[in-house]
Amino acid sequence: MTAVLNVIFGPCGAGKTTYAHAFARNEGAVAFILDDWMARLFGPDMPEPLNYDWMLERVGRCEAQIWSSAAGVLAAGAPVILDIGLMRKADRGRVAAIAEGAGLTLRWHFVDAPQEVRRARVAGRNTVRGESFAIEVTPDLFDFIEGVYEAPEPAELEGAVVSASA
Repeated sequence: MTAVLNVIFGPCGAGKTTYAHAFARNEGAVAFILDDWMARLFGPDMPEPLNYDWMLERVGRCEAQIWSSAAGVLAAGAPVILDIGLMRKADRGRVAAIAEGAGLTLRWHFVDAPQEVRRARVAGRNTVRGESFAIEVTPDLFDFIEGVYEAPEPAELEGAVVSASA
């Protein structure tokens, strides 16, 4: 039996990381959460103010290591769930191409919530710093991410697991 590569996407604060943790517990999957990797590996060195090019370079390094580790988990027969951002359609296309090239069974999971709910959720997460907290998302960073995010076209959601959190 081929293990499934589950990939979650959605806008900032939609509940992707909470969903990934719950999915991993319920399905016996291994969760790879980009924000956790970034916070642990590069958080202490993060420049103030945050430099986008600095961040992108490190995101690329983390993604490469996540893919390497996830490939080993999938080869061992265990399912994986990736929470690696995928804010733009091109990013999602790149992941689909990687999965296809590796002969992986890919299942998309889309999580969404209204912007005001997401903004409030992020502010609360910054304060509580619970299971889904990895890095502080300031109001300016939230606005920046909102500007980068590309909502999926209906075709992208065909066959996807869609979850609207409130």
